[in-house]
Amino acid sequence: MIRTLRFTPAAFAVLALAACQSTTEADVERALDPLNVIDESNLSEIMLSAAAPDEAVDYFRRAVQEDPTRVDLLRGLASSLVRAGRATESLTVWQQVVAHDGAMEQDQVDYADALIRNGDWDEAQAQLDAIPPTFETYERYRLEAMIADSEEDWSRADSFYETAAGLTTRPANVYNNWGYSHLTRGDYSGAEDLFIRAISYDPELFTAKNNLVLARAAQGNYALPLINMTQIERAQLLHTAALAAIRQGEVDTGRGLLNEAIDTHPQHFEAAVTALRALEAA
Repeated sequence: MIRTLRFTPAAFAVLALAACQSTTEADVERALDPLNVIDESNLSEIMLSAAAPDEAVDYFRRAVQEDPTRVDLLRGLASSLVRAGRATESLTVWQQVVAHDGAMEQDQVDYADALIRNGDWDEAQAQLDAIPPTFETYERYRLEAMIADSEEDWSRADSFYETAAGLTTRPANVYNNWGYSHLTRGDYSGAEDLFIRAISYDPELFTAKNNLVLARAAQGNYALPLINMTQIERAQLLHTAALAAIRQGEVDTGRGLLNEAIDTHPQHFEAAVTALRALEAA
């Protein structure tokens, strides 16, 4: 005798619900995987850009220990070490990055940057030479210019600085470095023009302001330039001008500038006070 299996509406509902739950859980698992990758990628970017340097180093070191084959984590560790002022430690990590199958041309540029920070100019040049000439970026040409500077190949340095400046919308640091190059060559008026250009792109770049004062002082002009500056910056720049004057034998001018720096600073200006006391004692 053949029995017919009969399902009640309630049974159909239970089976349908079970099937829906099974499918939904599988879909959710598949959907979550790429979300995890996105979240992890965002976290890495945050650690590199916003986190405290040593905190970023700790994060990427732990991540690399968990998965030492991932080039993005190795790259993050190397970059965070450089950002933390530990360029020497970063070199062995950068070597792993550039030897990785997933390495990019930018990795060699960043490795060259770390080598320059460590004073290894020859190896930095070798890394840049190994990159195809079609890979043209601001960072690459900035480093090429610095290496040319170290070799006192001024025409080559000028060419690279000019190219680097044209490859970024924020060239203030390029013009500042380029100006410092001219300062070391003894081209003080050329340096002055480049520092002014740097400040025009970034009015907050104090290094360029300080270098501008040095370039003007080297030409016997100790008056502060007509640029935007805070009261503290004004005092600091007066201090720079004073020391430059004293080094050039203009002792009375330097003494007057030190007094002005002390009067200008809104707090106690220890560096200027110490310099003035040393001058008076001498």
